[in-house]
Amino acid sequence: MRERMTFYIENLQTTIVAALEAADPTAPAFKRRAWDRAQGGRGVSCTFSAPDHPGSLLEKAGVNISMIHGQLPPAAIANMATEHALAACTGSMGILPFSAGGLSLVIHPRNPSVPTLVAWWFGGITDLTPCYLFEEDVVHFHSTLKAACDAYGPELYPAFKKSCDSYLFIPHRGEHRGVGGIRFDDLCDEPLPLLTDASAPRPRTPDEIFAFVKSCADAFLPSYMPILERRRDTPVDERKRRWQLIRRGRYVEFNLVYDRGTKFGLSTPGVQVENVLMSLPETARWEYMSEIGTEEGSEEFKMLEVFKSPRQWV
Repeated sequence: MRERMTFYIENLQTTIVAALEAADPTAPAFKRRAWDRAQGGRGVSCTFSAPDHPGSLLEKAGVNISMIHGQLPPAAIANMATEHALAACTGSMGILPFSAGGLSLVIHPRNPSVPTLVAWWFGGITDLTPCYLFEEDVVHFHSTLKAACDAYGPELYPAFKKSCDSYLFIPHRGEHRGVGGIRFDDLCDEPLPLLTDASAPRPRTPDEIFAFVKSCADAFLPSYMPILERRRDTPVDERKRRWQLIRRGRYVEFNLVYDRGTKFGLSTPGVQVENVLMSLPETARWEYMSEIGTEEGSEEFKMLEVFKSPRQWV
């Protein structure tokens, strides 16, 4: 399974990077860097940054893969034990052998009307983080994810959407990070606690679970690229850019304070720190008692209301 997963994510990385480069052929190409982990494993980072090309479609992006193995130290086990029963049990012995492979993807577009997209899979999560509300975009995104889930069980999408909404919440702001997506973890042949009906059709065997994971990961390009193309030329003004940077500040707050993946990555020996923090935008903003987003009837206020109260989009 590890070899099959490695082959799959290597090809998926190539496909996604090629699609993003083709969408903006005048921008610089993604930078590719292969790396080895002394404690076991390897990876390939494909990153984009164009500070000298203000007209580029993307401002920052990363499509990274890693295939690592070894033993987790107590700090990393503690971060996992909140959700992984096996980690909680094994942690009492002080060590936990592990093998992990996956694709981590984040896109920070330049235009405020194009939403930020984050995805990582196999125990995965993907969500959309817009600055401005275009309902047809959110419906398209969620419809594509629902279609990827429905072939493997009718209860998967509702349960995984609810899990995503619950996870991507910023308690000290009383806001969700974006408009959600799907989130799942620990898929195995045991009943899933997220599902109300444990007997409902769903992936159970390793081959079925792997097929489900591929279905979700393959949904990235059709779920996001049409939105990127639809909004890329939307007019931008100083207010929209200011709001975009404020919302990026909220994004940073969640990733550095609450995100379990960030905590796990930074506590893993031999970690590529730049890869763990790749999801952070190059520019963000924190204003003291900002008025933007508080004016009733404004586009920013409408977006903030959605962040406070998640919707059922499909």
